[in-house]
Amino acid sequence: MTGSPRLVARVALFTALIYVLSWGTTFLPNINPIFFLVFSAGYCWGMMPGILTGIIGMGLWTFFNPFGPAPLPVAIAQIAGTAFCGLFGSFFTNVIKPDKLNWRSYVILTFCGLLCSTLFFTGVSAVDAVMFQPFKPRFVSGMLFAAYAILANGIIFPLLFSLLRPFYLRENLIK
Repeated sequence: MTGSPRLVARVALFTALIYVLSWGTTFLPNINPIFFLVFSAGYCWGMMPGILTGIIGMGLWTFFNPFGPAPLPVAIAQIAGTAFCGLFGSFFTNVIKPDKLNWRSYVILTFCGLLCSTLFFTGVSAVDAVMFQPFKPRFVSGMLFAAYAILANGIIFPLLFSLLRPFYLRENLIK
């Protein structure tokens, strides 16, 4: 399905979902299923569609959100961190099978949620701390604020994966 109009439409749809869900969760501090959507794009359609979904979706949100655009270095860190989720999702296509979900699958999905969001927030907090100094207090406070999102994604990933099981099955992910 590489480069097909169907794949382009799916990436565009997931990108739009990222933007819309980011708006919809604006007033829920750090609770956002976008990491899961980007992970799912990589999981379903491979590395490049997952990365592109993350880059375009977070790029739109980073530059066109109700609070104004992020400073360019922070924006780059946000976009790179989200793109990582798509890359990471592509690695788990052969590990997590939607037709054979068991407790190990849920442990792996929890790990994926925790790792994707931890890497995202570590990079963003580090760039923010370098820009706005002093580094250590700014970085620590950023990570404490992010802890809520990291834990939330540890719950969101296995929960939404189960809800999207029919979607994954329809995408022919049984190999």
